Amino acid sequence: MTRITQRKLPEGMDLWRTEELHAAGFNDRKIAALVRSGVLVRLRRGCYIRGSTWEAQKPWIRSRQLIAAHAHGTLTTAAGGFVYSHTSAARLHGLFLWDVDDRVHINTVTTPSRTSHGVDVIPHTGALSPLEVETVQGMPCTSLERTVVDCCLMLNFKQCLIVVDHALRMGANALVLQDMCHSLGGRNGVINLRRALENADQKSESPGETLTRELILRLGIAMPELQVEVTTKKGKHRLDFAWRAKRLALEFDGKVKYFDYAPTDEVIYRERQREKALMELGWRFIRITWQDLFREHEFKVRLLRALRE
Repeated sequence: MTRITQRKLPEGMDLWRTEELHAAGFNDRKIAALVRSGVLVRLRRGCYIRGSTWEAQKPWIRSRQLIAAHAHGTLTTAAGGFVYSHTSAARLHGLFLWDVDDRVHINTVTTPSRTSHGVDVIPHTGALSPLEVETVQGMPCTSLERTVVDCCLMLNFKQCLIVVDHALRMGANALVLQDMCHSLGGRNGVINLRRALENADQKSESPGETLTRELILRLGIAMPELQVEVTTKKGKHRLDFAWRAKRLALEFDGKVKYFDYAPTDEVIYRERQREKALMELGWRFIRITWQDLFREHEFKVRLLRALRE
């Protein structure tokens, strides 16, 4: 039954509203059966995705898919009147987010009722200038700078720093961000925004590197340089963090979570050769993972011991 039903699902598309499935010959009972069997996955009320497509997607792709499901169920059937904002806009822009839920955030001109959008949608009100709205992945959302500011007004400092680091790396205008911050005096969350702008570094290449830098700062340890290039007999090599005078490097080995990267045997071999060439020049290494970032005392003891050597 499942195989026959799968073949009958409309080809060339993976996302459907209920009425589209009705038009394709599936009544409510059949739709419910498809959901139970896993052929369809219900993303939100009135919107479904092909099960095989959903299962193949990475977590960060699924987060964006939920926004697409909202758009498919609303923007394609109505005039719209809203813009994706906050963490939803961040996902559309491709900004790194850490420990953030998948609720859909929209900016509307008028105050909506609590029940008009569904429990998975958070509406915000506020006037947006034409420069603060753009189309990303076919959907209207706030500009990169406005998105950063909106996110920082609702997130904690660590989350803010990750967003600001990555936005600057993507080309966000730091002066525009500063001006927007200055205009928000007294607003809830503006302190985290200000701190994030003061401590941001576009050289951070992942959320893990940002959180590593934040931890070093909070522990009061001398801040290393980021993305340091060192020339060896094997060529030029780049270090995540380095204390040049101590010839001490700190490498974050948690990129797989955000870059879908799994080292092959060849990559591991080249990495060992690179490290060997650096060690011949007197460099020492500390390697950390995500778990180390939440064992702060152990991290501090380990790092201070290496810096004293």
